[in-house]
Amino acid sequence: MTLYIDPPTWPGHGRMWSHLVSDASYDELHAFARKLGIPERAFERDHYDVPSHVYADAVRAGAVEVGSKELVRRLTAAGLRRPKGRGNGNGNVNGT
Repeated sequence: MTLYIDPPTWPGHGRMWSHLVSDASYDELHAFARKLGIPERAFERDHYDVPSHVYADAVRAGAVEVGSKELVRRLTAAGLRRPKGRGNGNGNVNGT
């Protein structure tokens, strides 16, 4: 069970964003996000949008830094990828 985060390279709302995912379960992902103080509204289908100022805290808390393509590969391999049009319809920060 690992959490992954990509670099904050996604622009939106005047700041840069990362994506946070789990390779085990959404429950693990939600619990980790709560621990970091990331609001539930930041959850989009299969990941959390994480502002750049939280990136280092996520890594210190145990999230593994990976590139964006690797993050999607691991999410897909875990069977947790939810393409657009399915799953949670919460507001998306950066169009991913």
